[in-house]
Amino acid sequence: MMRKRIAIGFVIAGILAAAGVSSRAENKDDPAALAKALSEASVSLEQGLKASEREGRPISGKYEMEYGGLQLSVYTTKGDKFFEVVIDHKSGTVKKAETITDAEDLRDAKEQRQAMAKAKIPLNRAVETTITANGGYRAVSIMPMLTSGKPVAAITLMKGQEVKKVTAKLD
Repeated sequence: MMRKRIAIGFVIAGILAAAGVSSRAENKDDPAALAKALSEASVSLEQGLKASEREGRPISGKYEMEYGGLQLSVYTTKGDKFFEVVIDHKSGTVKKAETITDAEDLRDAKEQRQAMAKAKIPLNRAVETTITANGGYRAVSIMPMLTSGKPVAAITLMKGQEVKKVTAKLD
């Protein structure tokens, strides 16, 4: 009887944990939540990319909802290492820089570094050019990649809750 209660407890805990992960994932990709939180951010993505340079070369960056709040996260590379640099979205200062150890994040960072190795245009300049061409929008993410061997960046823009995705050449 006691084992059955413990087993039921584990099942219920698992269901609640899965529901929590699910709702956090939904919130993470919710443009309305991101748009609302971005109104508090005085630091642009370009400024965040520039601020992260003290921790290495920026290879991607994004605003996201993380743990119930807005976070500006930039991946950088220095030597053979990769870092996730969290920028304060109100002051533009580096809050923390941690070595990337998660296998999926490391894979992404290595692919981004490969693209940036062929790039002639830094990410912050690609964002600035894209913003100029898309008046009224704010850049919320930039992810470099190789397309047919050429470096390009997928840039996500927002104007209110409206989301627009564009591609910028980096060579």
